[in-house]
Amino acid sequence: MDAIQVRRFTMETKQWSVELYISEDATDTDVRAVLFSGRQQKTTGHGHARRNPADRRIPEIGDELAVARALADLADRLQGIASEDIAELAGPA
Repeated sequence: MDAIQVRRFTMETKQWSVELYISEDATDTDVRAVLFSGRQQKTTGHGHARRNPADRRIPEIGDELAVARALADLADRLQGIASEDIAELAGPA
């Protein structure tokens, strides 16, 4: 029988954090989502929601929509950064 070789990999634990900054008035909610990575790099996403003046005023809904949009924008930006990093490593085509 062949011997089974076991490789041990050490997992590294990292912590990144996202801070959300929410500004709102009677009809508009703006959010800035800032990602702080372990390298102290910051990436920022933005989101916006606008309440129809005819709708009831429920600020939580505007917050939820604007935060979701800011996080989606942040995810798109982060994916773009990763794609650029991959392209740099791959070199010229």
